[in-house]
Amino acid sequence: MRRLSVLMATAFVDMLGFAMIFPLLPYYALRLGTQEWMIGWMIASFSITQLASAPLWGRLSDRMGRRGAIIVGLGTSAIAFVVFGFAAQMWMLFLSRVIQGLGGGTTGVLQAYVADVTEPKDRAKALGWLSAATGAGVMIGPAIGSLAFGLGPAAPGLVAAGLCLVNIVFAWRMLPESNTGRKHEEMAGTDVPKQRSIRSMVLEVLRRPGDDVPQLIWIYAVGMLGFMSMAAVLALYLAVDFGITEKNIFIFFVYIGGIGVVMRAVMLGKLVDWLGEVKLMRVGAACLALGLVIIPLPNTVVTLGLALGLVPIGTACLFPATSALITHRVPRRQLGQTLGVQQAFGGMARVIAPIWATAAFQGLGTSVPFYIAGAVVALVTLLAFRVIPRAPIPEAA
Repeated sequence: MRRLSVLMATAFVDMLGFAMIFPLLPYYALRLGTQEWMIGWMIASFSITQLASAPLWGRLSDRMGRRGAIIVGLGTSAIAFVVFGFAAQMWMLFLSRVIQGLGGGTTGVLQAYVADVTEPKDRAKALGWLSAATGAGVMIGPAIGSLAFGLGPAAPGLVAAGLCLVNIVFAWRMLPESNTGRKHEEMAGTDVPKQRSIRSMVLEVLRRPGDDVPQLIWIYAVGMLGFMSMAAVLALYLAVDFGITEKNIFIFFVYIGGIGVVMRAVMLGKLVDWLGEVKLMRVGAACLALGLVIIPLPNTVVTLGLALGLVPIGTACLFPATSALITHRVPRRQLGQTLGVQQAFGGMARVIAPIWATAAFQGLGTSVPFYIAGAVVALVTLLAFRVIPRAPIPEAA
């Protein structure tokens, strides 16, 4: 529990810096004379880099350890925030997103760390706690970013970079290594089984999408596609239809993040005990799909808030349950790499989502991205009903 608590604190501060910057990106880009469709490519540049780096981070953490990978990822994020702070041209905003995407490839490493230090029956709950920590960062970060913006356009990026540096020192001193299984095998003189290549894992997901683990990876990725499509255009939608600006956009992110934190920290464990991971995944997909479809319908902020509330409820159930099921169904020696492949497919979704969503927002109408995103997530619900519950593989496998 101590190691998990330190990891949660590290993840919270990391996401705090990320969330300070993300809601401001569209406004910074528009101030530099950028069109809406280009904002989609800017947001996607983060995911393109994350897509390429996530399996490599996971493989590195399987071989060399989780702790070092996490610390290097934090340092990469700090550099990205500094570039954002001093961005005077659009290419600098793109560069900051690319560098941050490289550091963001460690998400799978964080999940693998949780799996290292928890029993299989507790993993969905523990992954929910980790998500709650990052959700708290999402909730608080936009408010800090908006306040820092009052000190000048460079302030949010520099404050976020400072938080990353403090986080590096904290993780270096307090976060122990979790991936000790390989060291024990080497010290005992046993042969360490050869890892499968990243390429073979990716091809398996593409060629055999109906198999056990590939199916879960597709559920995660398609769900992420729907959610990130909404996230890419939410600030633009609120600006056009409700007159929201940089100074008050944080209210919506605090609201969404707050619901997510409560769901993950308080409700998720009880829901897992009641429903199990497979049923919880199905409920999460259904809630997310419904929330996305009804977002454009309200004409007041209060009713909009009710619609938005379904989104964090859905993601809090869908994503931790799916990741937990994957950790139950792969050998521990391949855990980091498999979760890295999962994050790579999630990254692919993050690439596609903002590009098509912002183009549809500009060319087809402000409501269209939400309706299409909801329909996409409805497919996830259908996929989730194909997943069969089964016992976790032995930890020593």
